[in-house]
Amino acid sequence: MLLMGTTVVNTGTEGKTWGGGNQPLKASYGKMMMWFFIVSDALTFSGFLAAYGFSRFKFIETWPIADEVFTHVPFLHGQELPMIYVAFMTFILIMSSVTMVLAVDAGHHLNKGKVTIYMFLTIIGGLIFVGSQAWEWATFIKGDFGAIQTKGGNILQFVDNNGHRVALRDFVVAGPHERERLDRNEGVWFMSEGTLPTYTVEEVVSGLESHENILVRTQDINEHGHKTILSREESLKQIKLNGKHVVEGANLHVNEYGSPLFADFFFFITGFHGFHVFSGVIINIIIFFNVILGTYEKRKSYEMVEKVGLYWHFVDLVWVFVFTFFYLV
Repeated sequence: MLLMGTTVVNTGTEGKTWGGGNQPLKASYGKMMMWFFIVSDALTFSGFLAAYGFSRFKFIETWPIADEVFTHVPFLHGQELPMIYVAFMTFILIMSSVTMVLAVDAGHHLNKGKVTIYMFLTIIGGLIFVGSQAWEWATFIKGDFGAIQTKGGNILQFVDNNGHRVALRDFVVAGPHERERLDRNEGVWFMSEGTLPTYTVEEVVSGLESHENILVRTQDINEHGHKTILSREESLKQIKLNGKHVVEGANLHVNEYGSPLFADFFFFITGFHGFHVFSGVIINIIIFFNVILGTYEKRKSYEMVEKVGLYWHFVDLVWVFVFTFFYLV
């Protein structure tokens, strides 16, 4: 081509990575759209985790210690095994990613039998993880020890002389609790009120006075990385003067573990990730039945397995960051 005395040679796009057309970057339209979704979703999770990190840094001196919160294992009640079950959940999810890789590889070789087996194992791994997360939520919401919320909004927990957590039920005796039930036209507030706590602050004070080996532990972390334990005199003083509510478990307003933001972020971020895993399981089940029906065998292409595999790997990778932020750091 001749333009203003300068010769411009059109070398074309052949041989270049970006050639345009129906398969830019040598990827199909479906794969490109999956990558676009993954990038946008990654930015969303990044924003959530960044907000969590900022809040934790701001309240670092009162933030709950994960090793003291996530200590439960199904069928092993009364034993504190920090992070054991969470580590098991993580292992299951990572192994499901391995089986997904094997399913994709089998699809490249048009091996319907192996794709079926590995997709089935991936689905089982996803179901175990979702079920485990539901159990973890239920345990987190129910709580195990109970605490007292002060008038300033701080959380006071209870320990023995050795610094081991003590549950309210171990030293407090519950009396008959009554609450006046108001009609709708008399008190709309009652319609949204939560369940009545098992104990009252007065009963906790009485139990604390009758058990000399029980001390109060504040939510403040000392220079050694442990929660501050008050003396016997200070323990009684704090409960009598500042005790406001008995807290059992966790909700979006208050929790027995410490800062209210901790439970808020836990429910939101782990719930958002759990929704992704559950969605992935549903998609995997649909693809699994299509594999059994021979849909992709007829097409001579298992690209759908590869695309859902990209999503599943993304979900696994996000959990690694969630696991690190919530449970390890």
